[in-house]
Amino acid sequence: MPKPFDYFVVFAEMRTGSNFLETNLNAFEGIACYGEAFNPHFVGYPNKKGILGVDLEARTKDPFALIQAIRRQDGGIGGFRYFHDHDPRILDTCLTDPRCAKIVLTRNPIDSYVSLKIARATGQWKLTDVRRRKEAGKIHFDKDEFRTHVENLQAFQLLLMNRLQTTGQTAFYVAYEDLQDVDVMNGLARFLGVDETLEALDTSLKRQNPSPISEKVANFADVSAALSELDRFNITRTPNFEPRRSPAVPTYVMGAEAPLLFMPMRSGPEDEVRAWMAALDGVSIDDLPTKANQKDLRIWRRTHKGHRSFTVLRHPVARAHAAFCRKVLSVEEGSFAAIRKTLRKLYKVPLPDGPTGAGYDLEAHRAAFLAFLAFVKANLAGQTSIRIDGHWATQSATLKGFGELCFPDIVVREEDMESYLPALAMQVGYRDAPEPNQVMTDAPFALEDVYTDKIEDLVSDIYQRDYLNFGFDRWR
Repeated sequence: MPKPFDYFVVFAEMRTGSNFLETNLNAFEGIACYGEAFNPHFVGYPNKKGILGVDLEARTKDPFALIQAIRRQDGGIGGFRYFHDHDPRILDTCLTDPRCAKIVLTRNPIDSYVSLKIARATGQWKLTDVRRRKEAGKIHFDKDEFRTHVENLQAFQLLLMNRLQTTGQTAFYVAYEDLQDVDVMNGLARFLGVDETLEALDTSLKRQNPSPISEKVANFADVSAALSELDRFNITRTPNFEPRRSPAVPTYVMGAEAPLLFMPMRSGPEDEVRAWMAALDGVSIDDLPTKANQKDLRIWRRTHKGHRSFTVLRHPVARAHAAFCRKVLSVEEGSFAAIRKTLRKLYKVPLPDGPTGAGYDLEAHRAAFLAFLAFVKANLAGQTSIRIDGHWATQSATLKGFGELCFPDIVVREEDMESYLPALAMQVGYRDAPEPNQVMTDAPFALEDVYTDKIEDLVSDIYQRDYLNFGFDRWR
């Protein structure tokens, strides 16, 4: 029967019990763990010259040569321990390789933090003889240092989880407490394709600090206070079911001559910015290059040295109303006729059966807009059958989508265009750049007339991520 994996990696951190895990892995004849093989400061262990003929200099020059050496080792399966600050060049290779077995070792962050502080104070990182145990006294708990410790652990664990999910893989998870269970160790060996079993665990390594946290921390009261400030269950986060957005390169607008690249937020002041860019070079809006693909964009960026890219944010209330008026309520070319029909039929948005007429007054408009916002809330939560269109997707998701290819050099707010856009033009040599035109009023009713506290409350609930990320306050 072919073996399931060619090599393995133990994803762990300092003071999580990785030395003990490695010792017991190496107790199996068919398993060889080579320590911190990709620690940037040594290979395997602090005083070791190399692993399988690969020394520090060779590994630094070509880390993949060491992976190949471990894969090709004689007999059994080889692997290593990897911490979040080890050589990042090999991480993607390991995570995407289905022939690499992943073992994820975790420990309570407060325990690992205190253990780390003690080890740094004593200089003792392993203990094989309790008679040689070094006493450190009680350590001082630093709230900010602990918070950084937790954030680093969580960020790395989230990265591992996401990459395993997106590549359709799974890992063997081991908690610190599992390390004392011989059945778990034997199960891990079977996971690696080794039939051998251990009768008992290797006891050469001793737990260094078995006493309770309260006896190891001088300012123990600060520990409880710090833990109370941590949102362990992430209950204050803004839920986000919005799918990732693409960079949307075909929507980008390039200057006719000016080395400026406009990355529009849909239902923002797109027409006004296009008109301003056209005026820079004295051309019509239709003369501005757009509908590019990623290859075209790369060529443009290479041939326009010193280029600047930008986007313009619009307040979520104004943006939602613009999207509603121009894409849903309107029946003119460019509006979403199919979505409009579905909103009327299935989502009971009280839209007129054609162009707005005499019977469609301000109250009818406000009611239709509120119903549309209720739809958008469900839509962004993934609860509707209609696509999440860029015209009402969050600006946070849109900006993140831009970042898949390139982030804009500057993010301008709509109310600041008058001063920021001419200043941006000056950076690329246009010293007498015009001011952008005033933003057009929505039709058939201006937002000033439609706006109410109820609309503000609903929009701020729907777009709370944008309000938080960009510091938006009430529209009025």
